[in-house]
Amino acid sequence: MSSSDEEGSGEEYLFKIVIIGDSAVGKSNLLSRYARNEFSAHSKATIGVEFQTQSMEIDGKEVKAQIWDTAGQERFRAVTSAYYRGAVGALIVYDITRRTTFESVGRWLDELKTHSDTTMAMMLVGNKCDLENIRNVSVEEGKSLAEAEGMFFMETSALDSTNVDKAFELVIREIYSTVSRKVLNSDTYKAELSVNRVSLVSNGAEGSKKSQGYFSCCSR
Repeated sequence: MSSSDEEGSGEEYLFKIVIIGDSAVGKSNLLSRYARNEFSAHSKATIGVEFQTQSMEIDGKEVKAQIWDTAGQERFRAVTSAYYRGAVGALIVYDITRRTTFESVGRWLDELKTHSDTTMAMMLVGNKCDLENIRNVSVEEGKSLAEAEGMFFMETSALDSTNVDKAFELVIREIYSTVSRKVLNSDTYKAELSVNRVSLVSNGAEGSKKSQGYFSCCSR
């Protein structure tokens, strides 16, 4: 723990992001595609929680995202309720070929709001858009729900990588933008983040532009 300057500015952010949604919507494959560029057609259901840490540079600062993946099965709900703690971002995932997973989004949002104690950067993700021929939820339906709930929206495919990096990076940038603006204006907020939610080393972060948009791999 040297006080001398390390590489660059020495400023670092660490954000916790959770991935939620029904079982078998592709949460684990989205994370493995983003973190390791891997996809498994025969991946087993996640038991408990797993996480990956990814780094990216924003405004010359190192931003790390600790991305948590948890099981969607009801029997693991006790685990998931605890794992929301400290999260500042969330991807709510459904399978575009299974309408029931889309209908569950409201329940996942309720759970997220119940257990989170801060403003969230949220992305609604319609996964498996490579399966356009058996689509059961339209792009417009996803977009409309996201708009109503104040979320970003994207359709992705963990299988062929469509929009996977974009989805995660948009959430990370949105968190950074929100946090850096608040840090500029409040030492109290900075202290609160450091203790409870976001590891923050050094001050002086400049806010980046807030972006909002909808992305689909199937724009018809």
